[in-house]
Amino acid sequence: MRGFIFKAIIVTFIFIVGVVSAYEFTIGKRIDKFSNKQGREVLINKLRKEMKKGVDKEYMLKEEDRVLIYNFFNKLMKEINSVEKN
Repeated sequence: MRGFIFKAIIVTFIFIVGVVSAYEFTIGKRIDKFSNKQGREVLINKLRKEMKKGVDKEYMLKEEDRVLIYNFFNKLMKEINSVEKN
């Protein structure tokens, strides 16, 4: 019984260390890029560039995506309008 508890504690510790390491080497580094002013400026400039590219196109969305968003929006509006007003 003592051996099982010891092994369970070791496995749990290794699992926690693995999860924290995986987070730091993947998502953590990306989040750190935007934590300072320079990183935020880079992100804002990229967003502006992509928005300008989208404005220059005749259609930003594919036909299938437009229909899907339109249907979703209509369903959402029906649900919003069905709420009783106080």
